[in-house]
Amino acid sequence: MREIIMSMIDVAMGRVKAQLVFKNINVINVFTEEIYKADVAIHDGYIAGIGKYDGAVELDMEGKYICPGFIDGHVHIESSMVTPAEFARAVMPRGTMTVIADPHEIANVKGISGIKYIIEGSENLPLDIFIMLPSCVPSTPFENSGSVLKAEDLLELINHPKVLGLGELMDFTSVVTCEKNIINKIVLAKNAHKMMDGHAPGISGKELNAYILPGVRTEHECTTADEAIERLRLGMHIMMREGSAARNVVALLPAANSATFSRCLFCTDDRHPEDILTDGHIDNNIRIAVRNGMSPVRAIQMATINAARCYNLQNIGAVAPGYKANLLILNDLERLDIYQVYKKGRLVAENGEALFEIRSINDSRMRNSVNIKKIEPDSFELQLPDGEASVIGLMPHSLITKKLKLKVRNDNGAYIDETGEALLKIAVVERHNATGNIGLGLVKGMGLQNGAIASSVAHDSHNIVVIGDNDADMLAAVNHLEDIGGGICIASGGELRHSLPLPIAGLMSDLTLEEVDDRLKVMLQDAYSMGVSKEYDPFMTLAFLALPVIPELKITDLGLFDTIEYRFVK
Repeated sequence: MREIIMSMIDVAMGRVKAQLVFKNINVINVFTEEIYKADVAIHDGYIAGIGKYDGAVELDMEGKYICPGFIDGHVHIESSMVTPAEFARAVMPRGTMTVIADPHEIANVKGISGIKYIIEGSENLPLDIFIMLPSCVPSTPFENSGSVLKAEDLLELINHPKVLGLGELMDFTSVVTCEKNIINKIVLAKNAHKMMDGHAPGISGKELNAYILPGVRTEHECTTADEAIERLRLGMHIMMREGSAARNVVALLPAANSATFSRCLFCTDDRHPEDILTDGHIDNNIRIAVRNGMSPVRAIQMATINAARCYNLQNIGAVAPGYKANLLILNDLERLDIYQVYKKGRLVAENGEALFEIRSINDSRMRNSVNIKKIEPDSFELQLPDGEASVIGLMPHSLITKKLKLKVRNDNGAYIDETGEALLKIAVVERHNATGNIGLGLVKGMGLQNGAIASSVAHDSHNIVVIGDNDADMLAAVNHLEDIGGGICIASGGELRHSLPLPIAGLMSDLTLEEVDDRLKVMLQDAYSMGVSKEYDPFMTLAFLALPVIPELKITDLGLFDTIEYRFVK
């Protein structure tokens, strides 16, 4: 260590040439919000100095900008539907160099071994993947997942060098009521001096105080500036999320004022292949913020130093002496046109293309995850008399649904509401332990006709969720997912139309991101041709209808669940 420090000081003093120098580059300073021209000297993977330097290799960067690599404060890699290595290949050319990953999707299917799969898959990648241990597996007691993780299960990983803490505490009711299992997990994190992430949309006042009190320090579920400000007043860090289903950056920007700005950062949470390939990753958050009035430098601060400070990540997030040379070279600041990406001074991406090789790992334990009891032709029969019924009401571009009370009538197995609109049937089939549980309900708003769509991606327990206007197609779709070990499919006329296999835990493909995107695009257009409203991405919408921690009405393998009254309904 002594020799390394002395060597770096010699380079900083100019007594020894740096290994690499970016000459005449515009430095984006995230500490002072300045931009100024200088040379940036890189040596042994770190920034040695900023000023006037000579190097063994000198790159003239006249007219270009240099900034730190971007940090995603909260992401579920599984939502990209590809492996960690393939995810790295996709996001690094777009400037994301560090992610805080919560692998609770795969943990709900495969437990601790699923978390270990993500950790192992993150090794030897230029993308730095840190882990927040899933706190709620399952997310609530009102569903069945493939695993149940208690504090003692997490103990073996809490001190792993890649583990930063406890992931989103989405079962906020258990926190404020001092439920034993969740308190044990909180104590585990506190004893290890680790972070705790929040997930508590809608709570306020005393409930919010009680929720934050044990040490919950972040929130990514805010949908309004007022909600964010209430949490900022109580010491939380606010993540402005721009995912695929939930897009909150524009609504939350007013919360980032001169007093609160340093406690605001960006995240993607759940981002699907098409959105990554078309609009980007954290770079997309930055562009949206800039288009809506934030200065480019401030937006870059949120994507870098603010996130690093939030998670106490040392020596990343800035262009300054002693910081890792995890750097982006930009052709243009306003458009955030990323020219090159350097990991510890090594070029790893250029002009949108990854320049590193990715390796495959043994994923055999993650496969064959669909284990369902035989589905019969009458399994989806909904015994609902004519009259008032609880119906899930979809809302465009939102994870939130409405709890509708509608007068419905049974028309030979199909259900019609009081306006004459056909309602779709939805079912959640338990797929981990062959219990035979099937939750049944009705949905208003999607518009699908003459077919069914099924998916083994169903947050957070990832049972099979299927929606359709007839039982035969719902049956065909579910049976197909059992045959292929999980995925997404469309059936019509009792036959399969399209399929995307997701053999890794029923969540991820072994294809490239581009290949997954190509298949999804074909399937999406087919779904729209079958009447699905273009206000919805049917696959994404379906995936979140089984999430019983987001208001107002959801469905699990145990039935329709009212997330406001916290009880099952009929």
